[in-house]
Amino acid sequence: MRTSETTSYPSLEGDLTVDVAVVGGGIAGLSTAWELTREGGRSVVVLEADRIAAGVTGFTTAKLTSQHGLVYDRLRRTRGADGARLYARSQQEAVERVAEVSSALGIDCELERGPSYVYSRDGAQRSALRAEAEATREAGLDAAYVEDTGLPFSVAGAVRVEGQAQFHPRKYLLGLARDLTAYGGTIHERTRVTGLHEGSPCRLTTENGCTVLARDVVVATHFPVFDRALLFARMSPRRELVVAAPLPADRDPKGMYICEEGSKRSVRTAPLGDGRRLLIVTGENFTPGTGDVPERIERLDEWMHTHFAVEETAYRWAAQDNDSSDTVPLVGPFHPGARHTYVATGFGGWGMSGGVLAGRLLAGLICAVKPPWTDLYDPRRMWSTLREAPTMLSQQAEVGRHFVGDRLRTTHVDTAAEIEPGTGAVVRLHGRRCAVYRDDDGTCHAVSARCTHLGCLVSFNEAERSWQCPCHGSRFDVDGSVLQGPAVRPLEQRDVDGS
Repeated sequence: MRTSETTSYPSLEGDLTVDVAVVGGGIAGLSTAWELTREGGRSVVVLEADRIAAGVTGFTTAKLTSQHGLVYDRLRRTRGADGARLYARSQQEAVERVAEVSSALGIDCELERGPSYVYSRDGAQRSALRAEAEATREAGLDAAYVEDTGLPFSVAGAVRVEGQAQFHPRKYLLGLARDLTAYGGTIHERTRVTGLHEGSPCRLTTENGCTVLARDVVVATHFPVFDRALLFARMSPRRELVVAAPLPADRDPKGMYICEEGSKRSVRTAPLGDGRRLLIVTGENFTPGTGDVPERIERLDEWMHTHFAVEETAYRWAAQDNDSSDTVPLVGPFHPGARHTYVATGFGGWGMSGGVLAGRLLAGLICAVKPPWTDLYDPRRMWSTLREAPTMLSQQAEVGRHFVGDRLRTTHVDTAAEIEPGTGAVVRLHGRRCAVYRDDDGTCHAVSARCTHLGCLVSFNEAERSWQCPCHGSRFDVDGSVLQGPAVRPLEQRDVDGS
């Protein structure tokens, strides 16, 4: 966000009719819109609630890879060898698509090719890593089991996959957006979609009352903002913290790394242009609305400084992902009865290749060109199979625990007067649970504590100064405005009576 230009596409001020309306201006939405405009010859509009490439995509760590943790051994067991090969081929083709398109359009998106690693420091994991290396090779990728890496500490073992990439996603997507509009596509920012009526044509309504008619609609809002497909029952949100600091170029570990043990550690570097690299470290997963976030940030920052010869920490932030219950993204028809509505979600932390893949897959479906991996990603798959049921039940049990348990739990403050400046808490005011934030000047701001998505109680994230829903990951600013869906309506304002 700091090293790319800002955008100022106009908000939608009147009604509109197009071939395809894409809801969401992240990598999945913009990739879909671009493919449909340039390759499919469709008239397309992108409707973004805030600014394009500034939500989850704007805060990604931007690994562009077909190696997604220990995915291939699992897919070999659950989807068979053919399923694993289709996954590998589709994801690697997405990596190559970014290289191809950025070169063709002359987009300087800092694309760098290199190896990707999944590593472990636990000797007990060697057998699992060897199995993953074998499964990854069988799936068609250039993979090997190794015990030497470029990391400044020893590992027990790792799976190395060649031919992967890392890039600056905003520079890539802003270039894509420019080309999209040059070829007749339209982008409207600050245009929140709040309603969808499926039909011929489909009808979208926006927050300010505008109507968009489209033959086809793509919902690419990270977590779908419409619940008719019940996809919220098949996904679980998680946030990850990120810290970054300058690193001497000669200390670059030369690759992208991830360790999925415990609180996970993901490492890569990016060019700074002054002879140094920016080391980016991700980890400390937590459910939105839970956990001691400041403590987690300090723990991640300490790990980075302990293991790498970095300078003072330059950036700290958080990113959010949604995991599907069977670990494969959900890309395709929105629900079993859908004819002209599509969805892209559940990328599980691998949205860079997944978003580009989604763009190609959805453009193919809309243009009646079915890719060979369509069934693998179809959101209608395995809806009630025994294989998926345990994870789904666990996810929904966690949602139920928050929905009921958070209402029974006594709040940690009795009155708004107890809330310290810069912090927030859920407090009973006039018999209702309210989310109250006291700013640095001492003024209290109160909103309803009920998430406008499905009614779970929000909690305060002190590090990010925002209200977050632990059930499905909606995030709200301290004034109640929506920062991140699936919620589309703000938290209702409440009175504090001068407290």
